[in-house]
Formats: sequence, C-alpha cells, structure tokens
Amino acid sequence: MAIPQNLTTLDGQPLPPDALEGKAVLFVNVASKCGLTPQYSGLVELDQAYSDLVVVGVPCNQFGSQEPGSPEEIKDFTQSKYDVDFTLLEKQDVNGPNRSPLYQFLVGDGPDIAWNFGKFVISRDGEVVARFEPQTAPDDPELKAAVEKALG
Repeated sequence: MAIPQNLTTLDGQPLPPDALEGKAVLFVNVASKCGLTPQYSGLVELDQAYSDLVVVGVPCNQFGSQEPGSPEEIKDFTQSKYDVDFTLLEKQDVNGPNRSPLYQFLVGDGPDIAWNFGKFVISRDGEVVARFEPQTAPDDPELKAAVEKALG
C-alpha cells in the first residue's frame, strides 16, 4: 500500500503527485484549539531543519471539537500565530467509519489515533516507518532519529 495520491490541500487544490513522491514525510493530525497546539512551532522548526523532509499537517475536528474552523480560519491561525508554511491538507477524520483513505493507510491495523498531534514518519519509498503519540514533541530525539532514518 502507498500514500494515497488523491490528497487535497487546505485551499481545496489537489496536492501534486510529485509533492510526496520519493520524499520522507511526517504526517501530523493537527488542531488549533488543543493544549498541544504549540507543537506547531516545533513542526515548523523540524520542517526548516530537514530540507528533504515534507511536513504535512492534517486538520481534524474529532478530538474535543478542537479544530472547528473553516479552511481560511485554520490557514490564518496557523500562519499568523506559528508561521506555518508547510503543507496543510483538508480537514479529515482520522478514526471511525469515515476515516480518510490517508489515515487508513497510516494506521493500517494499528490502534486508533489517540488525540491531536499524532505523528507518522514515512520513508522515501512510501512505507510507514514510525508512529509517535501526540505527547511526543517535534524535537524529541527518537522522532528526529526516525526522520533521519527515513531520509536515509
């Protein structure tokens, strides 16, 4: 199984197929009104630290309704408060019967996503190589080691 190709950005545009192809990727389900929202700062730093890593935020409103905003509100919030310039996808369900194809791929047979800011590291060949729980900060040494391994 591979990363689904029909991903849509927060702006409603298709994510170009070559945006992720052959690249290491960090997918994170994100929310604007969560106690973990300050992790956006660390994600921006991670995105800047590894030029070959693609950080992708996936807004999700399934945990405490902590991402209720429209795409414009999410974009405005993340850019004005955290200077987010990495890719944000459209809002998706990460658990339950309406789990998006992306999260079907990421989770596989694993347990449901526990909360906002769960992280998945994907290798250049499109394989899920590591999963981190929401409390794992973007600057965690194990997360960085997984990213570096994925970058090969």
